[in-house]
Amino acid sequence: MDYATLIDAETWAFIRRTEEWYPPDAVDLSIAEQRRIYDAMCRAFFEGYPEGVRVGDLSLGGVPCRLYEAGESAVSVVYFHGGGFVVGGLDSHDDVCAEIAVATGLRVISVDYRLAPEHPHPAAFEDCLAATRAVAERWGGRLVLAGDSAGGNLAAAVAHRTRSELPLAGQVLIYPGLGGVGRGGSYAEHAEAPMLTTRDVAFYAAIRCGGAGEPARDPTYAPLTDEDFAGLPPTAIVTAQCDPLADDGAAYKAALDAAGVPAGLRQEAGLVHGYLRARSNVGRAKRSFARITGAIGDLASGRFAPGSF
Repeated sequence: MDYATLIDAETWAFIRRTEEWYPPDAVDLSIAEQRRIYDAMCRAFFEGYPEGVRVGDLSLGGVPCRLYEAGESAVSVVYFHGGGFVVGGLDSHDDVCAEIAVATGLRVISVDYRLAPEHPHPAAFEDCLAATRAVAERWGGRLVLAGDSAGGNLAAAVAHRTRSELPLAGQVLIYPGLGGVGRGGSYAEHAEAPMLTTRDVAFYAAIRCGGAGEPARDPTYAPLTDEDFAGLPPTAIVTAQCDPLADDGAAYKAALDAAGVPAGLRQEAGLVHGYLRARSNVGRAKRSFARITGAIGDLASGRFAPGSF
């Protein structure tokens, strides 16, 4: 794969800056060291809060969460952070969530779910489900579920579980890992992609299960394995072209299309896994983030048009 051609200079600068903090072979480090350097990287990329946002920590459903408000909102966005189910937390996506709140005017709640390997599957899913139900109970109104990478998996898993229970306005899945086969397609084509390799994907899957092996046909683990996609909310899926997980988004959209669920898919040309951190200094990432916040707002207002996403 000729990444020198696919990836522009701005994105390469972002990749190199990321690798100064979190090297490509980070999965060979201890879990504690992975978390230490990931947290340091996130602090280095932290953009601060935009004007007009109020931020506070609270517990919802027994799960630590962070609330972002930039006005009065009848719709809540529940956000699940990425990090391979192993790293990340309330601080890793702090500015991202604050910017979503300001860009959309919606209430945003970030969920600090438990991490593997100390808490293998289904701990993360159970925390996200409990927090989402608590958001619905506390504020009422409709919900938009959103997340990136592992968080995209969790957003979809919660949507599948609660589709007939909660008033879901939509879901926004950002370069999600949804339980693709892990071989062939983008997994092979982008096996050595910058920022995330197929080897990394396999590592995180093994850690997530605590060494017990991946469960078969469990939508709370791999939403793509669900047998029924009917009744899911309108969905916006954003994938990165240079990412082994890219085909997961396409496969999920195909399943939603077959079930008659409105779904839009946007593959971002020349971008890599984790590009949300590049949204302020990489033009492609900035434009993609604007599309993401636009989709969240459109889903919340009922104006989402999959064909124009």
